[in-house]
Amino acid sequence: MKVGVHLGYGVSESGGQYTFQYSVGQALAQLAGETQHTFVVFGHPKALIMPAKNIQTVPLQFSFPERVYSRLYRTIFWMTRMILYQNDNVSPSYGEAKRILESGVDMMWYVGPFCTTMEIPYIYTLLDLQHLLQPYFPEVSANGVWKAREKHYTVALRRATRIVISTQVGKGEIERFYQVPSDRIVVLPYATPEFDVSSIGDNGEWVLKKHNIPRNYLFYPAQFWPQKNHVGLLHAIYLLRDKWNISLPAVFVGSDKGNMGYVKGVIEQLKLSGQVFIPGFVPREDLIALYQHALALTMPTFVGPDNIPSLEAFALRCPVITSNLPGFEEQLGDAALLVDPKDEEQIAFAIKSIYDDVELRQRLIEKGLERIRRWTWDDYVRAVFKIIDDFQPIRRSWSPGSGYKLR
Repeated sequence: MKVGVHLGYGVSESGGQYTFQYSVGQALAQLAGETQHTFVVFGHPKALIMPAKNIQTVPLQFSFPERVYSRLYRTIFWMTRMILYQNDNVSPSYGEAKRILESGVDMMWYVGPFCTTMEIPYIYTLLDLQHLLQPYFPEVSANGVWKAREKHYTVALRRATRIVISTQVGKGEIERFYQVPSDRIVVLPYATPEFDVSSIGDNGEWVLKKHNIPRNYLFYPAQFWPQKNHVGLLHAIYLLRDKWNISLPAVFVGSDKGNMGYVKGVIEQLKLSGQVFIPGFVPREDLIALYQHALALTMPTFVGPDNIPSLEAFALRCPVITSNLPGFEEQLGDAALLVDPKDEEQIAFAIKSIYDDVELRQRLIEKGLERIRRWTWDDYVRAVFKIIDDFQPIRRSWSPGSGYKLR
């Protein structure tokens, strides 16, 4: 079959989603030759992989007239759907949909929670359903986001040929909320990104000097969304100092998604300005060094379990403290300390445990390394190849491009 793969838009500031798409792309480039299929990879140039023999790449960059036409098309599409059908099954990009349909692919694999066209059978990679599980967070509820997500998922998930999700917990949520048959949902855990540790040089000491960061710090790499719960960690750091006289630095890196100003205000309120360092978004070599020199990754997030930082920390010998929420133990096993993200005392006690107990810290590091060896991105991509192989006898029952058009 001729399979389209949408790798996203290559924006590294998008955090874990970019890392996921990049990791899949790299594995696909290495393994595509193992299959009888050919692949057409769509994406922004930053997301494109090095072409293999049976891989064609199609950048999703458009000329100014194409962008204007796409905007006009989208407006007409929405107005028509609202008037005639009172719903909309997908927010289209005319340029993307046109290139996908004209490529002649037999099915699409969307490596992320988006779907440009449903005219072609597709594999949908779902991250989470937080807009239903926790609809009160502004990033999934404000400015029409909740309604847009629900409209899209209601149709896109039910029409998907296969849905890929990382945990059995997530699979159950899809069945519960959208009544998708179990056999159309495939559980494929996230793997650990590969790192070129040698690229940082000098053991990364220069990175600490660059950002003026002291040793023995807590590390939290996450975009500044409310759901990431930086504030809960700040209260735990305050409690450590107030109750146990332990003053640990903390390093927050990531792009501001509207909540950084509030987080900085809480830092001032708790008088933690001398302990908390916020370099903002940092390049990959800085990120690697910051993991390696941290006391622990401390990530009391309210969302997951698809959080790449925990897996990155495992690979870079950094102990992990994260949230005890559905799906986290399934993903991380006993290689991390799991805490209630609402309880700053639990978070603080977990930090104190790693601070006080060198053997516990080393044990977590070893368990993390053992955990990541069980499943790789090569395993992940080969599992998707099997989905494609299983669908091929069905797809061959009608002609390529049959009935597909932009409308």
